[in-house]
Amino acid sequence: MQKLLAYPLSVIYLICFLVTLVIFHPIQWVCFNIFGYQAHKKSVDFLQVSLMRCANILGTRFTFNNPHQIDTNQPLIIVANHQSLHDIYPLTWYMRKHHPKFISKIELGKGIPSVSYNLRHGGAALIDRKNPRQSLPALMKFGEYIEKNKRAAVIFPEGTRSKNGVPKPFQTKGLEILFKKIPSALIVPISINNSWKMYKYGKFPMGIGTHITFTVHKPIKLATFADKKLLINSIETTIKEHIHT
Repeated sequence: MQKLLAYPLSVIYLICFLVTLVIFHPIQWVCFNIFGYQAHKKSVDFLQVSLMRCANILGTRFTFNNPHQIDTNQPLIIVANHQSLHDIYPLTWYMRKHHPKFISKIELGKGIPSVSYNLRHGGAALIDRKNPRQSLPALMKFGEYIEKNKRAAVIFPEGTRSKNGVPKPFQTKGLEILFKKIPSALIVPISINNSWKMYKYGKFPMGIGTHITFTVHKPIKLATFADKKLLINSIETTIKEHIHT
């Protein structure tokens, strides 16, 4: 019965999702080209909350648990597990005061209304995973940008999404580069649960009634850890201990 209900709700959701992306694309263009970065960021913030309202059509709820007071006048490295694209827009919204910037596949920089424009102009790192000669310099430049402008770098060290919620081993190279290029960073580990259930039936219909949760763990000052491999292991353990599968 729930799956049957998911079909019409998914159609309505996908229409609203696409229309939202199309509407915000020219808004982003005007904000960025005429009013500059801050206006563009505001438009992106409103895009994220609009996408959350679209997800509400499916009965999706979002809970963001963050008991920590995190200073905005410092760069962050937000480290999280990755379950679906529905990790991204609520994470961007709830962490908006820290200006989150994502590491993304270079393919997403073209062809997607609003999303591609924001990735190209909003400070993201677009990397070609198959080409280290492109990806490594792009990551280094990204880290330097985060350090200089006191933004938040968001990295999903698993590399690819977990389709069933079971976390994959962390790949450490990206984190190691960010640690080197953002030495003053505060590391913010986050555990994400249940967003994979949006695709529990596959690409269509969407899962309905999903409660996606984000748990922010105690931030860690990067400079206090000399052994970076030990730090990465500690972050991975903390995140995975709070993933419910």
